[in-house]
Amino acid sequence: MFNAGSISDVPNFGKKVVSTDSGEILLVNIKGVIHAVENECPHQGCPMTAAVVKDGTISCPRHGYRFSLVDGSCSEHPDSVLTLFPVVLEGETILVDVSR
Repeated sequence: MFNAGSISDVPNFGKKVVSTDSGEILLVNIKGVIHAVENECPHQGCPMTAAVVKDGTISCPRHGYRFSLVDGSCSEHPDSVLTLFPVVLEGETILVDVSR
């Protein structure tokens, strides 16, 4: 498990990029629930840091592909799937499973 920091590092409805040995992960805080996704759109590699988060999805800022924060799927483009990483909270610490 990768220590991605503290919940207080990611504001409510905010995002934060963390770097791991295998690349960048974008943390998203929705009412205290932390999601961890790859920081690169699978469509054309656009960074997801400026993505819009709404109604359980995260939208690529370049072409608007909307990915589910539950399973990474994109209903409009089923061939594009955003990688999600399991998150465990230990107190205030965010742990991300990057072993995939």
